Amino acid sequence: MTSKKVIELFYDVVSPYSWLAFEVMCRYRSVWNIELKLKPVFLGGVMQGSGNKPPGLVPNKFMWMTKDLCRLADYFNVPLHFPSDPAEAMFRKGSLNAMRFVKAVQEKEIGGDQQVEKVSRELWRRIWCEDKDITEPASLAEAAQKAGLSRSEIEELHKLCTTQEIKDKLKSSTQDALDYGAFGFPLLVCHINGKAEMFFGSDRFEIMAHCLGEKWLGPQPGHLARSSAKL
Repeated sequence: MTSKKVIELFYDVVSPYSWLAFEVMCRYRSVWNIELKLKPVFLGGVMQGSGNKPPGLVPNKFMWMTKDLCRLADYFNVPLHFPSDPAEAMFRKGSLNAMRFVKAVQEKEIGGDQQVEKVSRELWRRIWCEDKDITEPASLAEAAQKAGLSRSEIEELHKLCTTQEIKDKLKSSTQDALDYGAFGFPLLVCHINGKAEMFFGSDRFEIMAHCLGEKWLGPQPGHLARSSAKL
């Protein structure tokens, strides 16, 4: 049996482009011969560590992003909408509390990243679909509850995400991304024949598939397979 190639997906739920890459890679987990490893990290730490600046601070680039993300939301079939006050949501509130919470979920989960995937998706939905907060404990609890976690599990996660252990683990994961050369998200690192290949953004899937020796079937591979079956 051919061993699966490992893909690490570094992301932050404050990044809309990361949501697109996240959904695509989750869809391809059963299509390509890969093992997907979710890596929740803090985008603010990567921006600071790499010396990068948020694209939203450049007026023309921000105008382009609003149109670009609308097109991509339709193309990727992801219910992405801009919050009413993007600067408030992305920059003044940020995502540090949310990513510490996700890291706590990952720390407690055993045998995979199913809960991490569900909680991350619910947090993306809150900020990038429902225009809701992702910083307050009640907001995190609501996202976790929708992801299927129990009240007792959520209470334990609230305690865990404020500990120095989780803060240090998030810092360590953020540094891992910087060590790969990250300057923003999404960051995908494919481990191929003992070599790590880095891909940035949600528009490099065709090149990534080529490097992996896999076939790119578009952002909705299941939809394409169903359409082909009807021909």
